[in-house]
Order: sequence, then C-alpha cells, then structure tokens
Amino acid sequence: MSKSFEAQGTIHSIGATTEYGQNGFTKREFVIQLTGEGENPAYPNYVALELIKDKCALMDQYQIGDEINVHFNLNGRLWAAQGKPEKCFTSLQAWRIEAPGGQGFSPNQGQDYIQNASQDNGFQAYDQNQDQGYNQSTGNGYSDSDVPF
Repeated sequence: MSKSFEAQGTIHSIGATTEYGQNGFTKREFVIQLTGEGENPAYPNYVALELIKDKCALMDQYQIGDEINVHFNLNGRLWAAQGKPEKCFTSLQAWRIEAPGGQGFSPNQGQDYIQNASQDNGFQAYDQNQDQGYNQSTGNGYSDSDVPF
C-alpha cells in the first residue's frame, strides 16, 4: 500500500492528457517548484507529479504560476525484461489539488467525482469501490492491467 504525502509549490508546467493502450488508461503530468517551509528559493526544487484516469481533470482549473497544495501517493514497482537489468519505476500520483487556503477540487473525500459526458457542466458521483479499475487486493484503486508498461 502506498503512503500519502503533501507538497506546496508553484506550477511550472502542465502536460496534456495522454491515452495509453486500448483500455483507455489516461495520464497527465505536471511539474511544481516546491515552496513553503524549508525551501530555499536560491536552490529551487522541482518535482514531477502525475494524475491518472479521472484525476487528469483536476489540473484543468489551474494555470502555470498558480500556487497549489498537492496531495499524492508515493508508488513504486519493479520491472524486468528478459535479458535486461531490473528497473524500478517510482511515481508520485496526485489525487487532490487545492489552493493554499484549502479551497480546491477534492474528489477523494467522501464521494469520488468524474465529469458526466452527457452533460456539459455536470458531475456524476460514483463509489470508487465499484469502479471497474479498483483492485480490491492491492487497495491502490487501479488494476495492474491498466499500467502502460
């Protein structure tokens, strides 16, 4: 099970949402320059984070230069191809983004939200545990089959 962390920073870049494979797995990457307590602006610290699946839309309301608080899980996995050295992939998967005052889109508190494709401005609530991608055994919210590598 992954551990949850929080970071404060200024958005440096926002990538486009990219779809991988035939199962509709989506991913969006963004980079923040860490700010706040303990950070020295003379030595900037940049961190790349990612949003996956329905969380990709969380970044839509923010722009480069915005100050945000990001809640994320630290995940890692090993991968080995036959005849090649083993690799370790580490990812910081964001699940909540908010303005520094605590105001922001927070899909993981209570119910989870996804944009309803049948309504332009509506949202549809659903129970994450009933999502087809939810992996009960790992509890990470996603099955191993939707990982692009």
